[in-house]
Amino acid sequence: MTRKAFVVGHPIAHSRSPLIHNHWIAHYGLSGRYEARDVAPDDFVGFLEGFRDEGFVGGNVTIPHKEAAFAGVVHASERARRLGAVNTLWLDNGALCGDNTDITGYLANLDAACEPGWEGRAGSALVLGAGGAARAVVAGLIERGLSPIRLVNRTRERAEALAGIFAGYGKNVSITVHGFEDLPALVPQVGLIVNTTSLGMAGQPPLPLDLGPCRDDAIVSDIVYVPLETPLLAMARARGLACVDGLGMLLHQAVPGFERWFGIRPEVTRALRELIERDLFAGKGSRE
Repeated sequence: MTRKAFVVGHPIAHSRSPLIHNHWIAHYGLSGRYEARDVAPDDFVGFLEGFRDEGFVGGNVTIPHKEAAFAGVVHASERARRLGAVNTLWLDNGALCGDNTDITGYLANLDAACEPGWEGRAGSALVLGAGGAARAVVAGLIERGLSPIRLVNRTRERAEALAGIFAGYGKNVSITVHGFEDLPALVPQVGLIVNTTSLGMAGQPPLPLDLGPCRDDAIVSDIVYVPLETPLLAMARARGLACVDGLGMLLHQAVPGFERWFGIRPEVTRALRELIERDLFAGKGSRE
C-alpha cells in the first residue's frame, strides 16, 4: 500500500520538505509519496477535516498554519502545548494528533554540529528575535538547562510576551529581556548566540552585532539558511568560533514525522544535505 504524507502552507511552492521526504522514501525503498499542498488560511480547517479522505496518513504544517493546526488537533504533545503550535500531524485510531518538532530539530542540529556536552560548556545563551522560531529555540535551550537566557528583540513587548510563555517552564531558569542597544554588554557574557530573526537572510540587512568581544569558546547559531553562510556566520568563522547553520534544523525536524508516517527512522546524511544544498544554490527561495 502506498502511504501518502504532505506539507501544507501558503505559499508552499518552494518548500524543501518534499525533496527531503521523497529522498528518504526512495533511499529506503518504500511505497510512499510526499506532496506539497497550498491551502489558504480560510480553507485550512476544511483541509484538516478532509485530508484523511484523500488517503493521507499525516503531514507537516508550515507558515501560516501552525497555530491553527494546534487548535485543530484532538491530542497535542507537551511540546506543542508549550509552544501553542503544531508542525507535524498524524492519525491515531482516527484521532488527529499533533507535535512540534522544531525543538527536536534545533537541538539535534546543535548535537550534530558541536562536540558532546556543548550545552554544559555554553552555560548561557543570547537569543535574537521573539517570533515562532524563537519560541522553539528557547524551549529547547531550557530543556538542556541553559541559564540565563537573554532575549533581544526590536520590540521589547514581544520579547516580554515570549519570556512570559516560559514562566515556570524550567526550574532555576532565568530569562531576561533586552533591546538591541544592550548587545555590546551581553555578547561577552554568553556561550551560545542564536539568531532567529530574518536579518542576514538573502535580501535582508545583516544583524547589527559585533562578535569581537564574545567568548573564545562561544557557539554561534543562525536558523537562516538562505544564504547557507549568513553574514553572522561568516563573522563567527573569521573570529574562529564554532558555527551552526540553519539547514540542519530543517533536516532534523523532519525525522520524527517521517518515522510516524512511514515506520522507519531516517538518517540525516551527508548525501541528503548535499541534495538540499544543490537546491539552495539553484536559487529557489523559501525557508521550509
